[in-house]
Amino acid sequence: MNAHRCGVPEVADPGISILVRRPGEAAVQLHTGLANLEHAVPIGPDTAFNVGSVAKQITAHLVLLAVQDGLLALDQSVNALLPRLQVRDITITDLITHRSGLRDAESLLSLAGFRDLDHYTADDLVNLAYRQQQGAVPEDQFLYSNTNYLLLAKILETVHGINLADLARTCLFVPLGMTATHFKTDPRQLIPHAACAYQPTSDGWQHTARPAALPGPGTLWTTPTDLDRWLGHLADRWHQAGLGLPDQDVVPYRAADHAAHLYGVGLYADARPAQRGVFHYGHEHGFSAAAHLAATGARVVCMSNSDTIAADRVAATLCIELRGNHIGDLEGVLARAAEEVSVASRDPSRANRDSAQPDIASHTGLGTFLCTDVPGTLRLTRKRGALYLWRRGRGDQLVSSGPLSHAGPGYRLTMRPAGRHDAAPDGFTLDLDRAPGLYFKRQ
Repeated sequence: MNAHRCGVPEVADPGISILVRRPGEAAVQLHTGLANLEHAVPIGPDTAFNVGSVAKQITAHLVLLAVQDGLLALDQSVNALLPRLQVRDITITDLITHRSGLRDAESLLSLAGFRDLDHYTADDLVNLAYRQQQGAVPEDQFLYSNTNYLLLAKILETVHGINLADLARTCLFVPLGMTATHFKTDPRQLIPHAACAYQPTSDGWQHTARPAALPGPGTLWTTPTDLDRWLGHLADRWHQAGLGLPDQDVVPYRAADHAAHLYGVGLYADARPAQRGVFHYGHEHGFSAAAHLAATGARVVCMSNSDTIAADRVAATLCIELRGNHIGDLEGVLARAAEEVSVASRDPSRANRDSAQPDIASHTGLGTFLCTDVPGTLRLTRKRGALYLWRRGRGDQLVSSGPLSHAGPGYRLTMRPAGRHDAAPDGFTLDLDRAPGLYFKRQ
């Protein structure tokens, strides 16, 4: 049964699309909110969303098919396929399981001088990956990085001689009937029935789209019905093989960045018997998405086009209810979820407001700094005892977290002091969440 809006009042905000399927039952869906605010187009069963990193399981599956066809080997050196890569001894499996040690190139964009609305391509990010001279974490340690899947896409295109979008359509989407699913290869590309993504402002909403398309780690546009078809295919492979987790005989699942979870073929996994299942979340340019597949065959798919609505949290709540058999009336549960989503989307505390930028003219300069792994320069200044980090004219006031450590938005800076106590630092290490260990030296 398809439950469109489930009696929820019409809202003039972006919203969410949800699909829930219990084992052996038809899927139940809910769609609430608008896919396009300007034209008041409601979200419906045909609305396509950008599902971000949910795409990784598709890319990993295409790699497994290439291995099956003898085009690749999982223990094959990445350097043999991409000779410009300077970091050595990385295998295909390392890329799939985020154990290459390569920093997330997208996290480096602002350091490389890109602004929020600057156009960048997959090749720009691959070139940032090629600048890296060594792994950012100890060998074989998990570091979630979109760079790994950008390189997998590059490798697939190399061995097949066609782009990832065409490969996925031919080998997977058409055979599975996923006619509404596309890898977006160009930000100007039209996606049928595509939702727009939004974030709140103090007086309404604004678009969050950026001029970038990065097939491989993301940029997969699809509908809940199509993603349900993929999960059904994954469930069939899983159960036919009789394994504890999908494809674990080919790529073992290992510890990830969350204590309870493992990571394998582009999928997180919970291997605990009562919660056994695989999943992935996606966040990209204001969209969020979640796809869960339980060992029982139960599936939950959520897609949102508002950055006030976290699809992964909605999906996690529904999974708990499914596991505990708390869901009797699925339509009623989804209707209550829609009401909660409507409240969240109107939360004024989430309104986007740019913080006032400091005036560098009144600061004391501490030097300009370079890093061999990233193009461009950073500057440090002080004013009234506070430390500031500057990137292309924008400054962050840092918060002291120790004698030499300072915290900024999404990163940690650790000073390397000069010989004299009162002198400017010789350099500093910048640790971003997905790109740690960047050393900047004073010019």
